[in-house]
Amino acid sequence: MAILHTVNKSPFEKNALDACLRLAAKGSSVLLIEDGVYGAMKGTEKSAAVESAVGDISFYVLGPDLKARGIGEDKLIGGFKVVDYNGFVSLTVDNDKVQAWL
Repeated sequence: MAILHTVNKSPFEKNALDACLRLAAKGSSVLLIEDGVYGAMKGTEKSAAVESAVGDISFYVLGPDLKARGIGEDKLIGGFKVVDYNGFVSLTVDNDKVQAWL
């Protein structure tokens, strides 16, 4: 069963991304939205945990939320796919369930 996990909290303020990575099964998808997009940035204290999960988990980040925070795509960990709102909808349709990490 494919699950889309959404994370909207900054990994520097909450542990939602850590919990998501710990419990997401191989083959799952993770979409970082709102302040969760900070978890997609390379070179941070949280990036190693995300990088180690790339390959087992498909990672996405919402482009408009990156732009709203002034984060360029060149700052992202390798393996992230940037999606727009239509891509967000497609991910929800393509997965059996959606788990929001608050």
